[in-house]
Amino acid sequence: MATRKQVLYRRVFVWSGALRIFHWAFAISTLVLILTGLYIHYPPVTTKWAEFKPQYLMATLRYYHFTAAYFFMAALIIRFYLLLFGNRYERFTDFLPINQRNIHSFWQSLRFYLYLTDEHEWRMGHTVLAGTIYFALFVAAVVMTLSGLYLLYPETGWINAMGVVIFGSPQQARFIHYLLHWAFIFFVVVHLYIAVWNDFKAPEAIISGAVSGCKFMPADQPED
Repeated sequence: MATRKQVLYRRVFVWSGALRIFHWAFAISTLVLILTGLYIHYPPVTTKWAEFKPQYLMATLRYYHFTAAYFFMAALIIRFYLLLFGNRYERFTDFLPINQRNIHSFWQSLRFYLYLTDEHEWRMGHTVLAGTIYFALFVAAVVMTLSGLYLLYPETGWINAMGVVIFGSPQQARFIHYLLHWAFIFFVVVHLYIAVWNDFKAPEAIISGAVSGCKFMPADQPED
């Protein structure tokens, strides 16, 4: 009878406190923005439920939306700093496909998540596939921020000038803001699925790592 090979793991510290603050501030503010954004875009005015809504519900949810947006922007500033000056696993040079090793890692991770191979690449930081997606999300978040500022403060000189140059009319900015809103919903669903799935397939403890900052790696895994 075949016996399962025993693997010894070691606990390594990967994610700094600043990155974990970014992660949870970004996650919670994104959730609030998605939920309040759905209501702001399409308030249920013809349902029976709407007849029982509390007073000033739209104004209240808009206030929550704008408050969450400021936490969202603060999180982006932290992440931007860490992309440049964070620890080695938090900098963009560690997880973007900008060199031969990372390009190979990108395709290896893609094959793993598409069930084309069982060979999992152990990395201390993000996989290159995940890092590339996170970076794309970061860019989308910047666009969301700029379009949101344009919609919220169209009378402010420099914001109006910036909005006209990047988006054109406020209607176009609103349309882009709305489209990216669905991209964020899609990301949240996939992100949660991959995080749980990954913990079953490769016991790195990445879910608890979002709190502790630590991952588990095979004891014989060399440093990146």
